[in-house]
Amino acid sequence: MSQNPGLILTNFKLLTGMAGQETFKTLTISGNKITAVGDHPAPAEGVNNYQTIDLQGLTLAPGFIDLQLNGCGGVNFNSAITEATLDTMHAANLRSGCTTFLPTLITASDDDIKEAVAVVSRYRKRHPDRVLGIHIEGPYINPQRKGIHPGHLVRKPSRKMMNFLTSHAEDIAKLTLAPEVCGNKVIKELYDAGILVAIGHTNATCAEVKAAEQAGAGFVTHLHNAMSPLTSREPGVVGAAFDSSRLCAGIIADGYHLSWENLRIAHRLMQDRLVLVTDATAAAGTDIEQFEFGGHTVYHRDGKCTGADGTLGGSALTMIEAVNNSIKHGISLADTIRMATVNPARILGREQEFGTVSEGAFANLVILDQGFQVKGTISGGSLLWN
Repeated sequence: MSQNPGLILTNFKLLTGMAGQETFKTLTISGNKITAVGDHPAPAEGVNNYQTIDLQGLTLAPGFIDLQLNGCGGVNFNSAITEATLDTMHAANLRSGCTTFLPTLITASDDDIKEAVAVVSRYRKRHPDRVLGIHIEGPYINPQRKGIHPGHLVRKPSRKMMNFLTSHAEDIAKLTLAPEVCGNKVIKELYDAGILVAIGHTNATCAEVKAAEQAGAGFVTHLHNAMSPLTSREPGVVGAAFDSSRLCAGIIADGYHLSWENLRIAHRLMQDRLVLVTDATAAAGTDIEQFEFGGHTVYHRDGKCTGADGTLGGSALTMIEAVNNSIKHGISLADTIRMATVNPARILGREQEFGTVSEGAFANLVILDQGFQVKGTISGGSLLWN
């Protein structure tokens, strides 16, 4: 069965964030993969012809990767656990240069967790270039740090759910928990199954985080938010992340979840262990004024999402806004691009296929103008102009 015509991209400025990046004049896409980089496109079997696209000097970069996305485009995954929701989220993402994401389910019932894993599994089979797995954020968290999460569903993992999670590890990319609630045996079991264990919504001490890291925890969810802070005598989760040489972390660069000084400090100390995430909700990419999230009404005003009591309820941030905010507030262009592309891909062990402009990778790319606004995206080999 013949494939769609391939694409040949020409006349672009390449931006990968990689030191000493290779320069080339053309890029060839066949199906959903990059099949050649260089002046001479390599024909792919089944591709009858190629469409040549002159990018007229625009910048070409890897598509952005968001490891924490609750919703966007008017929908939340928790509210509608369906493949149609993921389609809506993906379509909204493309307008901000994000081509790959982890649908994030915050604290929910066992039945909803199981359904969410099943939905993501089916979706990945149809669109392997869009979703790298699910991020389950809670319910195994500290109720004192639950944030907007529904408190009545916060709990410890049961043996039955542990069996479910470890047997479905292929579709569970990341799971956020509080180590002081779950214990290190749980962390090790999840890690041994191949799940990235993230520390979040936690009051863990620095010593508890270091023990969790030894058990297999590898990530910190939305650094600085819903966790024990760095203080003079107790470094907490934040200090443990800074002191580690292995723990990675996501950070929300929206100006509401943390100060710009803390963004710069985190990057200075963590470098390629830090990634940009949005923690976005239904408001992202829309002008809606309120929505339901975690059993609460969340109000969206001036780009900030809060519950009635002022608790932050996710964000309205998009990936291109996170990128531009980081550049504006002192992170270099190359480092920022890495935080949005190759770093998250590497953390999930998928850097050969995602976050890169190279042969064999999925054809997920963003096209940017001189003002660093998204002009178009290529998702799974399909070009969409904004």
